[in-house]
Amino acid sequence: MSSRNGFIETHIYDYILANSLRDRDELKRLRQETRAMPMGGMQISPDQGQFMGLLVELIDAKRIVEVGTFTGYSSIAMALALPADGRLIACDVSDEFTRIAQRYWRESGVADKIELRLGPGVATLDEMLAAGEAGCFDMAFIDADKENYDAYYERCLQLLRPGGLILIDNVLWGGRPADANEQAESTVAIRALNAKIHADERVTASLLSIGDGLTLARKR
Repeated sequence: MSSRNGFIETHIYDYILANSLRDRDELKRLRQETRAMPMGGMQISPDQGQFMGLLVELIDAKRIVEVGTFTGYSSIAMALALPADGRLIACDVSDEFTRIAQRYWRESGVADKIELRLGPGVATLDEMLAAGEAGCFDMAFIDADKENYDAYYERCLQLLRPGGLILIDNVLWGGRPADANEQAESTVAIRALNAKIHADERVTASLLSIGDGLTLARKR
């Protein structure tokens, strides 16, 4: 869970937000609404969202695919940084959660930049590849069921152009992948993908401690 960075002391994290976060009213309200939900901890942290928006600008991204949308915070953060003709494909399985996302997409003025595709993530990505979209995307964000992280990574790597960037959330997973005694399926999947990307010559990568851990992998 990564609704805030749990790896640094609270007063330091508060200082980071106070001196970095350029907040928006609708994002603040979305965080509050999501936080009150039983699964609210799935939301990314505000500093991570702002960082992702900066990455969109840095690589001049115009096409993004997101695997795991939840209530829409990450899609808004990225879509706000897209140019007027930019597009984000948001993939999720939940109609309930993405109804909240769609409401805030409209409030944030980015609804016309985002296309929602409901269905299992692997199937959606396979459909995109079958439609000839390999090499057509500038950025991918993976934040869905951890057991399928490797499958999402491989497909997003195909969808990206050379020089495109994959962002992978929850790669520190509360610190559990660093503990060999932790053998839950989700933890094992994240641990395996972290090791795979570390050795993957197809990408240049860095694992950051922002949020609950965020890997950046640039396709060579």
